[in-house]
Amino acid sequence: MKPTVHIIGAGVSGLAAAVRLSNAGFGVHVHEATPQAGGRCRSFYDAATDLVIDNGNHLVLSGNQSVLNYARSIGAEGGLEGPEHAQFAFMDLKSNKRWLLQMNDGRIPLWIFQDGKRVPDTTPGDYMAMAPLLWAGNNDLVGDKIKCEGPLYERLVQPLLLAALNIDPPLGSAGLAAAIMRGTLLAGGQACRPLIAREGLSNVLVEPAVKQLRERGATVQFDNELHRITLNGDRVTALSFGNETVTLGANDKVVLAVPARQATTLLPSLSAPTQFVSILNGHFRCDPPKDTPPILGVVNGLVEWVFPFKQRLSITISAADRLMNAPREQLAQDIWDDLKKTTGVTGDLPRWQIVRERRATFAATPEQNALRPGTATEWRNLVLAGDWTDTGLPSTIEGSIQSGDKAAEHIINA
Repeated sequence: MKPTVHIIGAGVSGLAAAVRLSNAGFGVHVHEATPQAGGRCRSFYDAATDLVIDNGNHLVLSGNQSVLNYARSIGAEGGLEGPEHAQFAFMDLKSNKRWLLQMNDGRIPLWIFQDGKRVPDTTPGDYMAMAPLLWAGNNDLVGDKIKCEGPLYERLVQPLLLAALNIDPPLGSAGLAAAIMRGTLLAGGQACRPLIAREGLSNVLVEPAVKQLRERGATVQFDNELHRITLNGDRVTALSFGNETVTLGANDKVVLAVPARQATTLLPSLSAPTQFVSILNGHFRCDPPKDTPPILGVVNGLVEWVFPFKQRLSITISAADRLMNAPREQLAQDIWDDLKKTTGVTGDLPRWQIVRERRATFAATPEQNALRPGTATEWRNLVLAGDWTDTGLPSTIEGSIQSGDKAAEHIINA
């Protein structure tokens, strides 16, 4: 029989590892400290809006192969919806300009040579000037590789990199930014189609995985927090969950797929990022105007991205540390004012909810990126998973699922 694997954490990285290992015939036990799976990538019923909402508005692109392969493996790929071609609507609240970025499907970016398809007030040469970023190293700063000003930067590059890195782009790791650009813009329009879980993140990436795991004999336990890892030499020998201690067999494995802070609490010698940045999401119960695009980028506003759903408009603000202590009522009103300007929705402030994730992602600077550990550890039966590990990407769903895949592959190959 193949070894048993204990997976600590039922976020998407832990679930990805669990699904991969279960499919490979391993005995799988998933232990989750909270009452639900999904981590930061989940849906929940919100009494304030009387709707099921996501705790974060996560955007998936058609080039995110790890996400798509994972969704396909749990039979949920159809839940990610998007246009047939890569199109992104934008509005600049300062100039009141609107435009639609329209990328051609192929790798050769013909769209940058066509007026009406590229960013207003830009030339093909502006796009060529971004090339130094594509071959930058992890220790380089974005601000040292490209000019962080001008219409192209302000209306496209800055919004995309801010969403990906979750810090002011000039201060971010150019290597991480390059990885995002290579996997999206440089890969052509067919890799850049926006895909959104219209029925909720849990419905697509979480609940089908838990259901499949249980149907295949795996266990998924909630409210089962790991308090202590017992080590003996180069092995984990026991896992302590409250009143229960699980002794590991000689061939049993562990995937530690918890946030960085919990991981370093359990294993103090572990290297991990120490600085984290917040994200703010808002949800407003209303009927979005029928012409609202599936995703709307906002420039020079409080709001950065707008997502229409059935009976609600949702927004995302990245690098939101400045808003973590802002009065909620005023914040909701300010966001609603932006929504009225950008979408044309009318009326007084409806039922709303603000979700502030204070430690949403690690700060994607060269210094913090250098602290990310790899999959393998000094303990031969313990591997790591999570978007804070060294995936080569910033903190994204794609990186998180990649980390789970890498953890599973490490165990399978061993």
